[in-house]
Amino acid sequence: MKSDSRLSNILHALLHMAEHEARHGAPMTSDMLATCLSTNPVVVRRTMAGLREQGLVASEKGHGGGWRLARPLDQVTLGQVNLALGEPGLFPETPPVEADGCLVEAAVNDALAETYAAARALLVARLNDITLADLAADFSRRMAEHPKRDLLNAHGHMS
Repeated sequence: MKSDSRLSNILHALLHMAEHEARHGAPMTSDMLATCLSTNPVVVRRTMAGLREQGLVASEKGHGGGWRLARPLDQVTLGQVNLALGEPGLFPETPPVEADGCLVEAAVNDALAETYAAARALLVARLNDITLADLAADFSRRMAEHPKRDLLNAHGHMS
């Protein structure tokens, strides 16, 4: 069962953007973000466009342009980011009934649908309680404890 990684990927990008702006006072280009995420700049621009529509990021064109966070880290929840991404599937969907008339399959699927709905509601509520500032603080704590922190800091790379 494959999970959707868009939320974790964009959170990764947003933390890179915050760190880059704090260090350099400049936005990150789509090319820079694509390198961080091992993807294509077109994918970055398409994803960022949805976040821009929700007021989470801003873009600047021209020389020195790129992507910036539009709000302070403590004013953006993971729930808002997830919503801006179109609420990608964080849980598997209940499979369709394949054996028409099979009461066992129907009962299993109904139970799974209820379980997944309850789990989704809990997850969404939790995502709404966590801000990007919380993630950044957790990242800083983990970096301070990481056995290779000196090597990571020397390269200026935070992933």
